[in-house]
Amino acid sequence: MKRELWHSLSAGGLVLGTLFFAASLSPTLLPRTFLTQGLLSGCSLAAGYGIGVFGVWLWDYMELARLNGRFLRAAYLVATTSCAIVAVVSLSQAARWQNSIRELMELEPVDTAHPLAVSLIALAVFAMLIALARFFRLTLRFVTTRAKRFLPARVSNVVGVIATVALFWLVINGLLFRAFLRVAEASFREYDALIEVETEPPLAPLKTGSRTSLLAWDKLGRAGREFITSGPTREDISVLSGRAALSPARVYVGLRSADTPEERAKLALEELKRVGGFERSVLIVVTPTGTGWVDPAAIDSVEYLHGGDVASVAVQYSYLASWLYLLTDPGYGADVARALFKEIYGYWIALPKDSRPRLYLHGISLGARNSEQSSDLIEVLRDPFDGALWSGPPYTSRLWRRLTDRRNPGSPVWLPRFRDGSFVRFMNQHGEAAEPSGPNAAWGPIRIVYLQYASDPATFFDYRSLYREPEWMLPPRGPDVSPQVHWYPVITLFQLMLDMFMATDAPIGFGHVYAPAHYIEAWKEVTDVRDWSAEEITRLKQHLSKPRHRVVQRREG
Repeated sequence: MKRELWHSLSAGGLVLGTLFFAASLSPTLLPRTFLTQGLLSGCSLAAGYGIGVFGVWLWDYMELARLNGRFLRAAYLVATTSCAIVAVVSLSQAARWQNSIRELMELEPVDTAHPLAVSLIALAVFAMLIALARFFRLTLRFVTTRAKRFLPARVSNVVGVIATVALFWLVINGLLFRAFLRVAEASFREYDALIEVETEPPLAPLKTGSRTSLLAWDKLGRAGREFITSGPTREDISVLSGRAALSPARVYVGLRSADTPEERAKLALEELKRVGGFERSVLIVVTPTGTGWVDPAAIDSVEYLHGGDVASVAVQYSYLASWLYLLTDPGYGADVARALFKEIYGYWIALPKDSRPRLYLHGISLGARNSEQSSDLIEVLRDPFDGALWSGPPYTSRLWRRLTDRRNPGSPVWLPRFRDGSFVRFMNQHGEAAEPSGPNAAWGPIRIVYLQYASDPATFFDYRSLYREPEWMLPPRGPDVSPQVHWYPVITLFQLMLDMFMATDAPIGFGHVYAPAHYIEAWKEVTDVRDWSAEEITRLKQHLSKPRHRVVQRREG
């Protein structure tokens, strides 16, 4: 039986599949475990096998000449031997390739990539995918045979392919994936509703969720309660800065607080007025990630920089993780972001210019994308908001994509320069891109900063890597991208898809996990902080980088 199964496999498919397997061991943006490497290699082996089988079929269909007899056997022997050598060499180099990433990310090197475990997992995944493909072929034959009773042979073949593909798509996407989304959303919803035993409603009347608040504590959601109760106090800020400070004002509206985006936005506005948010010097409209999470590294840092004289407001729009929406509905949540901005901006613009706070936008990951879409820059030109800090913008972000594609010639895609830098600037771990007019180039009326890492797959994922080399691989490369990374058709796309799923497992300061120190530099630029010395900034970075502040981002990117 095993011999029959082996002989039923295509030799040409196995040759190409082995090459795909070897290529999948090469590095991309993030380090992998032996489990994730095995899954990736198994999918790559199956993809290469499928393409090889199709190539053999196409060759026969076109009735091209084929080798026979001893020449065919010799050709297969040379091909399989060469591919086996390539696979073995690649397995032996896998640890070195992974260490080339780990070294850049300041991680401990690995002694082995566990080649045996990787191979076994890959073969198991390959077997399952081949079984699924053969089931597809059996279904196709069944449908085609039935269709031939009523239709000509060629027509029935076309009908069979269309019907089988539609059936499998309906089952996989319409039933299995949708069922997965429903289960995932129900699970996230229940998790969001859990009230931690150690988290009590705030006693201070000006805190959201208190007895005098317009918003009920139990309806803020888990992420909302975390946002309200975390962050520095007035005493924390004062002790570190040595200056008088205020208690930061934070407002959060959970998904359960009201039925529609417009109602939640109005609640946010009224609560913000109640807590005195418009009496602060800085007001930040925050668009959270898919689960409603707000990155504490971003908000804590700006509150310290401005002595607590900061108000921030956020509205939840979903329960699911951001990466699920990026794969299914990238535009989800933009309507909530627009509703919130409309309410806040509408009230803010009616205030006297000399007594209203400076207005900024912020978002990370899917929140950055939705925050981009919350306002139309044309509509606010008459009285613009003051700026925005968008970190880890996903590859679907339209404004980010337009600015990046139109960057100044010679600037890399991972740290672009856009014109004279008076409107938008890009920053990474090492600061902002050098502008043609120098580091002291004047800002315009709006300051927009994108904080992004070259190793962030949520930002630099590209479907076109299926058939062409992505721009971030071109020299010069980002400081956190391994020189061992190479482009391979199909394989690079698979690798980036896995990287995007693992984006928040990266060490802080790499991938999709943004560090407080880098937020500090970005907020300094966006909000024009000038009253902190270099020594004070260093002390703040050290303080926010302590383990108790290093809150690793959940899988939401």
